[in-house]
Amino acid sequence: MALFLSPASEKGRATLRLGDNMWLYIPNVGKPIRITSLQSVVGGVFNNADILRLDYGTEYQTAAIAEEEGHFLLDLKAKTGAVAYDRLKMRVDKKAMVPTDIACYAASGMLIKTLYFREMKDFGNGIRRPALIETDSPLYKGYKSVMIYAQIAKKELADEVFTLNSLPRIEELR
Repeated sequence: MALFLSPASEKGRATLRLGDNMWLYIPNVGKPIRITSLQSVVGGVFNNADILRLDYGTEYQTAAIAEEEGHFLLDLKAKTGAVAYDRLKMRVDKKAMVPTDIACYAASGMLIKTLYFREMKDFGNGIRRPALIETDSPLYKGYKSVMIYAQIAKKELADEVFTLNSLPRIEELR
């Protein structure tokens, strides 16, 4: 589940992934609407899959692994056609074991976009991850999108929170 805090025009929007289904809650609409993984997030280069589909081990199989100084290079192939990208070329920091960049490809072999994970930050409570995610795409020349994580907090939430009925109240959970 994700909640948008800014820009002001998007504040209060929430997205939820339930299996292969994704939903968007817009406060003015008042009820969740089904969305696809390839739809753009708030008109930017990021799409819903970039934010809510983060289980690479489940959705991709390793086609090749290589090493370079300080990094693993992974060539990942989608296990099914239900994912947003057919192939990922991922560079992973050996020490932190997190991606530093991911090139995302269509089944045709065309580069769709590249995601860059930057500014490793210790958010406390054992949470260490990039505080900045940036993406660009040859399909959107001259544009890029950036997500900045100012704070991440670990919370224990009941399974019932991750339902369509809870989306309108997600901001209360902050």
